[in-house]
Amino acid sequence: NLQVQADKTIDASGKLVMPGGIDPHVHLDMPFMGTFSSDDYSTGTNAALHGGTTMVIDFILQTQGKSLHHALSEWQGRSNGNAFGDYSFHMAVTDFNEDTKKEIAQMVEEEGITSFKTFMAYKGALMIDDRQMVGLMNEVKKCGGLVTVHATNGDMIDFLIAKHRSEGKLEPLYHYLSQPEITESEATGRFADMAFHTGVPAYVVHMTCEGALNQVREAARRNQRVFVETCIQYLVLDAALYEQNFEGAKYVMSPPLREKKDQESLWAGINQGTVNVVATDHCPFMWEQKKMGLNDFSKIPNGHPAIEHRMELLFSEGVNKGKISLNKFVEVSSTNAAKIFGMYPRKGTIGIGTDADLIIFDPNKKHRLTAKTHHMNVDYSAYEGWELTGKCESVLLRGEVAVENGITQVQKGYGKFIKRGKSSLVV
Repeated sequence: NLQVQADKTIDASGKLVMPGGIDPHVHLDMPFMGTFSSDDYSTGTNAALHGGTTMVIDFILQTQGKSLHHALSEWQGRSNGNAFGDYSFHMAVTDFNEDTKKEIAQMVEEEGITSFKTFMAYKGALMIDDRQMVGLMNEVKKCGGLVTVHATNGDMIDFLIAKHRSEGKLEPLYHYLSQPEITESEATGRFADMAFHTGVPAYVVHMTCEGALNQVREAARRNQRVFVETCIQYLVLDAALYEQNFEGAKYVMSPPLREKKDQESLWAGINQGTVNVVATDHCPFMWEQKKMGLNDFSKIPNGHPAIEHRMELLFSEGVNKGKISLNKFVEVSSTNAAKIFGMYPRKGTIGIGTDADLIIFDPNKKHRLTAKTHHMNVDYSAYEGWELTGKCESVLLRGEVAVENGITQVQKGYGKFIKRGKSSLVV
């Protein structure tokens, strides 16, 4: 009963109105193994909007030997003026030294980049050792930031990759067998211990398995809070997909898909409040790019397209099948990420003074996922032919209708860089 003359009225009868989705783990236009992920800022954020995700956080990757500011300007060159939806950055620190140390406070205070990613794998390119990790954690804590981690034991994985290759085992299945659950659970526990020692707010990205989740549960016994993100693929796909010869390359990502028992643990973790966020780790490659590893699994570009389907998959497989409540769906797809990454209440909620990022969602509409109709710039779908119940119908971004009837209504460049504040430790 608002006494307002609206310019436009949208009929949402029988629909759900929810906060716009936030995907805090995407890789757009990312350099990898001599190529780039196939979605750039325009195609990636446009696809996200069509699936109800109004805000993404991408990862800037520092080049070893160069500054954080050098990496920032490189990513700004790709993103500025190109996004349809809103976005921010995490800063991946791959070379922590005395010079880098001085840049941490500048990132937090001047650039609004308050989260710092670390890798415990990819030696020689992205990985930092435990000494650098502890140094970074101390500095980030001082500045009021958050440290996130790719928690897998890089040395163990490199050993297993070399072993399988020397034995002529080169199919995509051996990507999975080179990263057993122990490599993730060990690194997760080690990261949690270092975060406990330094007192830094800590967040584990793309968790896939029961063993890693149990390390976080163990940390809770000493009153430590470790935030956990999983990705939609780890909730709905499993490692059996690696057994279909080279077709399995579509699902080559790190960490790899796991077992059914891991899916059960992750769904339970969501309901228990141990798993806080469902993201995508969206990092798509064209089929031709995937074929770089036709004769050697270790040369397959790692990544999987999901930015457009995260919300609808989570609703259809989670809410509709009684695995999670509607409130929990909103928490893990939007609100928790806004709080953890310093954007709440501007993002992640519906309220006076917020950004009016809204999705109008038909909970009963059935539709099929297919590469023929998706908006992502990738020529296959990891969910080809899946029938879902629940469709994102209209999307508003900062009060403007951004998507309606399957048509993008805003222009390229409407998406803004969002400066972020400090993490809320309560979600």
